[in-house]
Amino acid sequence: MSSAPVDPLIGQTLDGRYVVRSKIARGGMAMVYLGDDLRLGRNVAVKIMHAHLADDENFTRRFEQEARSAAGLGHPNVVNVFDQGESHGVPYLVMEYLPGITLRDLLKQQRQLTTDQVAEIAEAVLAGLAAAHESGIVHRDVKPENVLLADDGRIKIGDFGLARAVSANTTTGQALLGTIAYLSPELVTRGIADARSDLYAFGIMLFEMLTGRQPYTGEQPMQIAYQHAHSDVPAPSSIAPEVPEELDRLVQWTTGRDADSRPDTAAEALEYLRAVRAGDSAAATAVLPATTSFATITPSTAVLSDFDQQQLAGHLAATEPPSGPPVAPLQGASVARAGKAANARAKRGRVIAAVVVMLIVLAGGVGWWFGQGPGSTVAVPDVAGLDPAAAQQTLEQATFTVEPFECASLEVDAGLAARTEPAAGARVDRGSAVRLCTSTGPELLPVPALVGLTLEEAEQAIKEARFSFGKVVEERFDDGEAGSVILAIDTNGEGLGDTYPEQGVIDLIVSAGSVPDVSGRTPEDATRSLTDSGLLVDSTLNTEEHNDEIEQGRVIAVTLPEGTVSVGSTVSLKISLGPELVEIPTVDGMPLQEAMDLLASLGFDATTNVPDSLRGFAVASGTNPKAGEKVKKGSTVQVKAKIDL
Repeated sequence: MSSAPVDPLIGQTLDGRYVVRSKIARGGMAMVYLGDDLRLGRNVAVKIMHAHLADDENFTRRFEQEARSAAGLGHPNVVNVFDQGESHGVPYLVMEYLPGITLRDLLKQQRQLTTDQVAEIAEAVLAGLAAAHESGIVHRDVKPENVLLADDGRIKIGDFGLARAVSANTTTGQALLGTIAYLSPELVTRGIADARSDLYAFGIMLFEMLTGRQPYTGEQPMQIAYQHAHSDVPAPSSIAPEVPEELDRLVQWTTGRDADSRPDTAAEALEYLRAVRAGDSAAATAVLPATTSFATITPSTAVLSDFDQQQLAGHLAATEPPSGPPVAPLQGASVARAGKAANARAKRGRVIAAVVVMLIVLAGGVGWWFGQGPGSTVAVPDVAGLDPAAAQQTLEQATFTVEPFECASLEVDAGLAARTEPAAGARVDRGSAVRLCTSTGPELLPVPALVGLTLEEAEQAIKEARFSFGKVVEERFDDGEAGSVILAIDTNGEGLGDTYPEQGVIDLIVSAGSVPDVSGRTPEDATRSLTDSGLLVDSTLNTEEHNDEIEQGRVIAVTLPEGTVSVGSTVSLKISLGPELVEIPTVDGMPLQEAMDLLASLGFDATTNVPDSLRGFAVASGTNPKAGEKVKKGSTVQVKAKIDL
């Protein structure tokens, strides 16, 4: 059994700041990952363009346009874009991370939403679009997949990167079908879009939330496109009779086939919806165009209508007795029979009405039980970063029972709530048990042996041990092989112990090899060699001294600073003055031993032919070499003497 391929981006750090953690979603143009912002210590969503699209200028331009469009809005109902950059030639965006689901996910779970849900979501979407339209930005891809429902209740619209026209090579198959379901007639027929096109897509989405289905369906995208261009969107209440007339009007106003019949911007539709939610029918009506008319559907509720009663009366009036004078009794009998029939029908009507009422009550009870009551599912709240006590209280308020445990976490400081099992956003039955993890901080992992490895080997070992390689902080001269690791340290410059936190940054000190041997070279040649190895030679610090082995003017050795010597350290040269020469003094007439002691004090090796037993009676009479000559210090000087007995 083969394992799934590992995404090479997971674990990478973009621009030294954003660590890619795991996949969140995949789109036709980009992949979205959960990431960590190391600088600000927060979760982010990182949207990275597919590598095979990075060379296409049109896609790159659309990607950058999304960043500019969304970043310029700064609205609570628009997904914030924090940053953009490029990694290995592939553009990426950094956006706020909203744990939760999309409107499409909610529609798959619930199919048809309640009126309150629809109104709340519609108002948030219109508010976000209104901000975009006010800034001159047309979204062009309004659909449930781009509406985000966060676990904390926030509702935001995202993905402002779609181009003006969708080409066959960018969206095909199911992806194209999903987009075409919300395309306005002018986009289908002329390929142009403005703010009113966004309103059309919003109206289709509103219809879908209210009825649980899209107004137009078909096996091929062209079939759906044709219906957009040539059909009117029906009132939602024609499919779901419980839809209020005010929302019928909003759908039909925003989905008019003629763009001029729709609101000019989302702000107009938002004003209408807010008036409806506030119960101000006069204000809502005032927003609608005076020339706009809407068909309304009023279901019949009478058991026996006036028309039915008139038909019955006409029928009775037209009935004549077959013969004989007693007409009145016969007519009375006919009326009685007709009255009985009417009463029977009325009774049946009341029974049917009672059954309908019971079914409605039962349906409402079932809906309450599974929608808000004990039988409903509840989203697990996001408690990461909270104090454990506060996190437990939040979970218990959501009807869960809490089972605490501890776990390591890279994102959350030790002592705070790190995560839940099931994860935040998962929908589970009320009263379910939820495990609450308290962070113990990053997991402590064993540090691999790095000293002596090459830089490449050390980087690989660091990665395999689940740490992060930082940088080479120093190249130090020593007796080791150039490029090999001398020491591994943390970001504070301290040596590592046996264990280190997971994903912790490890810096390295590597060997620069030995300091070059420049003995016997000219100062110029020695300076070049030392400079090439990364040392700085300060000639003003050079010194000179006598040396019996190195000729005058040549380098004796390099003078190094105290302590460690690294690339960039300043050194100087010790230059030879040649052998040191000392003048032989005159010792004639001096006692022999005294003369020899004088020569020894000057650094000479004094000798004589006079035996030790007679030296006390001898007087120096000269030297060899002669007095006044200069010879190397340490040379042998023979003292001549005469004995005076």
